[in-house]
Amino acid sequence: MVVAYGMDGNGTDTHPFFINPSQWGIGGICSSGPKTSAGTMNKTELARKIQDLDGLSNEEKTALLELIRGHKKYGLVWEDKPEDIEERLREDLPVLVERNDEKVHPIISDNPDAPNHLIIEGDNLAALTELSYTHAGKIDVIYIDPPYNTGNTDRDGGFVYNDSFVSADDDYKHSLWLSFMAKRLKIAKQLLSKSGLIFISIGDHEMSQLVNLCKEIFLESNYIETYIWVSTNRPDNSSPILRRNAEFVLCVARDAKAIKEFRGVVSASSGMPSLTKAKEKIKTITFPANSVRTSLPDGTYFAGIKDNGRNPQWELVEDVIAKDGLFTTSVILKGHSYWATDKKIKEELAAGTEIWIKSDSFVPYYLKTKESVNRPTKILPGDIVKDGLYANTELNAGIFHEKVFNNPKPSTLVQFLINFVSSKTVLDFFAGSGTTLHAVMQLNAEDGGKRNCILCTNNENGICENVTYERNKRVIEGYTKPNGEEVVGLADNNLRYYRTEFLPRERSVKNMRELVHASTGLLCIKNDLYTEAPFGGRKMNTKYARYFENTRQRMLVIYEERAVPFIADIIKTMPEGDKIKVYVFSHGSYAYDDEFAEVADRVELCALPQAIYDAYQKVLPKRKPKFLVDDLVAEIVEYEYAEAQTALDFGTENEEGGDE
Repeated sequence: MVVAYGMDGNGTDTHPFFINPSQWGIGGICSSGPKTSAGTMNKTELARKIQDLDGLSNEEKTALLELIRGHKKYGLVWEDKPEDIEERLREDLPVLVERNDEKVHPIISDNPDAPNHLIIEGDNLAALTELSYTHAGKIDVIYIDPPYNTGNTDRDGGFVYNDSFVSADDDYKHSLWLSFMAKRLKIAKQLLSKSGLIFISIGDHEMSQLVNLCKEIFLESNYIETYIWVSTNRPDNSSPILRRNAEFVLCVARDAKAIKEFRGVVSASSGMPSLTKAKEKIKTITFPANSVRTSLPDGTYFAGIKDNGRNPQWELVEDVIAKDGLFTTSVILKGHSYWATDKKIKEELAAGTEIWIKSDSFVPYYLKTKESVNRPTKILPGDIVKDGLYANTELNAGIFHEKVFNNPKPSTLVQFLINFVSSKTVLDFFAGSGTTLHAVMQLNAEDGGKRNCILCTNNENGICENVTYERNKRVIEGYTKPNGEEVVGLADNNLRYYRTEFLPRERSVKNMRELVHASTGLLCIKNDLYTEAPFGGRKMNTKYARYFENTRQRMLVIYEERAVPFIADIIKTMPEGDKIKVYVFSHGSYAYDDEFAEVADRVELCALPQAIYDAYQKVLPKRKPKFLVDDLVAEIVEYEYAEAQTALDFGTENEEGGDE
């Protein structure tokens, strides 16, 4: 049984930025392993000591790290650019807090099986760190449209993405951009499933650097292709040298060997082969009335053997009537039939196969349309994926009636890429205008899929609230185009909005309470389960535990470990169903197997993600909160729990960070 504390099942460290030198950028510190001889310094150990030094800026630490590189390599080398968010991630604990206010609120479908989509507002490095706790190895497709690093700001149009990570004249322009991208792509790789793919839109300025960077991070064997997207069918004619009309989409796999095939353009072909097969025994087959099409003139056709000028011949067993291209009576034929039974005929008719008799020889034919999927070509089909003009019309002129975002991607492009492989979860951590979620919902509506989508973006100029969220809110609820055309909403979708926040690492009751509350949100995201419900028919005191369920699964999160025996007793009274996933925030490393022994067949004890468990242990007060009246614990899940809540209060903080 999986214990209710400690690491995730795979035992891996889910902290991407807690002193892991291997993630500092290719060309940075290379782990040298243990000491090989007396006096040989372990570079990883030295790097950690430098990282922990007080009184040095990030730039000074980086300079020291450069001095101990001491290894040679082939490939890209760049200067690591420390970011403020990295320091914040080391000092504080990142969490996700759901927003529900007048401007931003959850959109919940009436369909209980509707897919859950998430928007995460904040620095995408923090968002990716949080997703590493919940979605490691779970993302099937990533599509991102990162800054192209052109130096263009173009901020006069309202909500636009800053495409100037560094200034145009910076001598280390490419190096800083690579540092920026490498940190994010390394986490992205860990999020991908074994057969997962990442698509990256990019322009000329960083295309070659990005290809090499991806080959370093994902390995060259997992590089798939750099596709060409015709971004405009009306390229600028101002240059005397060229007319730039294309951008690129880089495709890389987590493990290329795990991918069976790609789906590209779907084409249909049809044929009309005869049901005659001389080697078959003579059979009598019956087609129901109005099921056989014909090219014969209207009239009655009499039974008998029909001469087709060759053998074998067919016999019409009973007279039939043809009218308006159909035989209005049943057609009974006797001959060397390729189909053997009436059951086969019913199956083919149900599948849409057409039966034809083209002449008075009464040879039966069947018309069956066959779909074939062509593999995608290097140049993406412009008639399907569309260009930037289409994207501008779709977003700015269609959904918003005004320009809110520069250079969006068309939803048809993202939709086409996502459909290369089967997927359940799609991620975009440079979400911009929210095109990827729009594409996912469109694709679900077309093929009946249940794909989930996660978007991450900052809220620069209010973009996350006013464009990313608002766009997809309108797609779900419906909107009106400028010409008055009503666009029906894709209502079978749920959308939730989260914001990245940080909690101090100091030990205190306040920090502990805030952490368990925020961590519960992360557990909901991890299990794709958000609906809180009564527990065993009783109202749960959310100070001590919370219970969630939907049509597919159930989850119980316990905050007060001394309440476990009483909760286990309630589970005994609950009707059987799917196992309840149980998470326990424990002060120690006890697994609670004994307490749940009598209901072991009804529960699944789950480990807290390692990052959450570590964080919880770090913020626990030095002294446990008071537990005043044990016999009142039984009341924590009753309808009337005010007395118990008072009795089991965690208490107030004293100056030492414990409880009074």
